[in-house]
Amino acid sequence: MQQPEQRAWDLYVSGVIAGEIPANKLIRLACQRHLDDLAHGAARGLYFDVVAAGRSNLFFKVLQHSKGEWAGQPFNLELWQSFIDAMIFGWKRADGTRRFREAYIAVPRKNGKTTLLSGEGLKLLAADGEAGAEVYTFASTKDQAKLIFDEAVQMRNASPKLTQRIGLVKNNLHVLPTNSRFMPLSSDDETHHGLNASAGLADELHVHPSRDLWDVIATSQAARRQPLMLGITTHGWDRQSFCYAQYEYARRVLENVIQDDRFFAFVAMLDDGADWESEIEWAKCNPNFGKSVKIDYLREQAQRAKNDPAALNSFLRLHLNAWTQQDERVILPHQWAACAGTTEDPTIVRGRWLAELKGKECFAALDLSSKLDMSADVFFFPKQSGVEKARVLPFFFVPEATMLDRAKKDRVPYDLWARMGFVMPTPGNVVDYDFIRELHRKMAREFRIRETAFDPWNATQISTQLQADGLLLVEHQQGYRSMSDPTKELLKMIAAQEFEHGNNPVLNWMADNLVVSEDPAGNLKPDKGRAREKIDGIVALIMCISRANANPVSTRPRIFRL
Repeated sequence: MQQPEQRAWDLYVSGVIAGEIPANKLIRLACQRHLDDLAHGAARGLYFDVVAAGRSNLFFKVLQHSKGEWAGQPFNLELWQSFIDAMIFGWKRADGTRRFREAYIAVPRKNGKTTLLSGEGLKLLAADGEAGAEVYTFASTKDQAKLIFDEAVQMRNASPKLTQRIGLVKNNLHVLPTNSRFMPLSSDDETHHGLNASAGLADELHVHPSRDLWDVIATSQAARRQPLMLGITTHGWDRQSFCYAQYEYARRVLENVIQDDRFFAFVAMLDDGADWESEIEWAKCNPNFGKSVKIDYLREQAQRAKNDPAALNSFLRLHLNAWTQQDERVILPHQWAACAGTTEDPTIVRGRWLAELKGKECFAALDLSSKLDMSADVFFFPKQSGVEKARVLPFFFVPEATMLDRAKKDRVPYDLWARMGFVMPTPGNVVDYDFIRELHRKMAREFRIRETAFDPWNATQISTQLQADGLLLVEHQQGYRSMSDPTKELLKMIAAQEFEHGNNPVLNWMADNLVVSEDPAGNLKPDKGRAREKIDGIVALIMCISRANANPVSTRPRIFRL
C-alpha cells in the first residue's frame, strides 16, 4: 500500500485546485492538465503509473542536501517537487515508456531548482533502467554546466548507497555494470559528435546563447527508447532567446492552445497584471515560499526595488520569475505612468497640445540613428506662462519601405503607431533626413525654439542645413561629462512628477527600454548598446533637459525663428 508521502503529488494537485496552496495561473493549469489527462488521457494511449511515480519520488530519500541550513539532511521532496517528479516519471505511453520527452521548469531563484535537477540526473544515471545511459548536464560554459554536476557529486558522496553504486573520476560519474555515465558538457567542448544521450539537463536556460547545444543533444537521442530533455531556469529579459521561445511554447501547451503530449511544463511566475508588492503574489510564484525562500529577505528586496529603479527588474526577474524588458530597468513603470498628465486618448492629447503649445518656448534635440533605423526629434517645453508643468512632445521617424517588415521582425508595432500618428514613415527604405528637417522647420514656425541640440555622429549635414535656416544648433556629446547631470535630472523629474509626456506610446516604450551605464565616479549616461530596444526619444529628451538647465527660460536670450 502506498505511503502518504508517496502520494504527495495528489496533495499538491488537490491543494492548488482548491486554492489552499498558493499558485499562479500556469501552475493551476499544470495541475488541471493532470486531472484532465487522468479522465481523458486513455483515449490518447496515456496512463498514469502510480507505482512508477512513487518509486521515482522515493529515490530522493537516498539523497542528502549538501549546502545551507539543510546540509546533511535527507532530501525530502516538497509537494511541488513531488508533483514535477511524479508527472515526468509517472505518466506513460501505451508501450510502457515515459510519456514526456521534454520538460520546461521555470521557478524564481532560491527555490532549489539546481538541487532538484542534480537529483534527477543521479536517478537517470543509476535508477532509470537504461542500459548504457548517457546523462549530460550542459550549458554555454563549463563552469555553468558543472553546477548541476558538482551538486550531484556532493549528493553521491553523502550517500553510502550511491557511493557503492556510482563511481567517480574527474567530471565523470559512472555505473560500470550498466556502462552508464553522467558528465557536464559545454558549447566549447569538442566532444559533441558521437553522443548517444539518454537525457540532457540544462540549468539556467535563460543564459544559453542559442538552442544549438540543446539541439545537438536532442538529436543524439534518436536511438533511445524514452529520451528526456529537461530545461530548468529562472526567466530572463531577452525575448529573442531560446529560453523565451521555450517559455512561450510551454505557456501555449498549458493554456491548451497547443496539444503536445510529449511536453511537460511547470511555470511559477508573477501573473500578468498582478501586484508585485503583494506577499500573496510572492507566495504564488515561489513554490518554496517560507522555506528556502525567506519572507524577510523578499521584503528587504522589495523595499529596495520601490526606491531603486535598477533593483526593480532584478526583483521581478530573480524573485518573481517575470520576463522583463532588459537587464536593468532605470525608470520605474508606475512613476513614468504617473507623469502622463492625463488619462485621455493620447492621440487627442497630442492634437490639443500642438494647439496649446503654439508660440511657447521650448528646447529641441535631434537623435538621428542609422538611416535604416528609428530617429527622434523631441521638443521640451519648460514650465512658463501658459504651461503649468513641463511637457515633452516627441516625433519619431522610420523608413516607410521597411516599416512592416521591421514590425514583424522586431515584434514592435511601428505600423500601428504610424496609423495613430506617433511615428512618421519617411519615403524610401532609409530615413529621409530632409523629411525630418522639414518637420523641424515647421515646428520652428509653431514654437519658439530656443536651441536645438544634436549629436554630431549622424547629424552633421542636417545641423548645418538647419543653421542655414536660421536656427540655433548646439552640439551635444554623448559621454558621461555631457549626459550625466541631465540623466540624473530626468530621473529626479520622473520621481517628482515634474513634467508630462501625454502617454505617448512610443516614448512609453522607450522609457521602459532605458538602460544606463555608470562610471567609477557615479556618473550616468544612456547605454544604447545594452538597451534591448530603442531609447532614442529618451536620449533626445535628456539632451533637451541639458540645454534647458543651461539656459533657463527666464533669461530670454534672442529667439531664432523662421
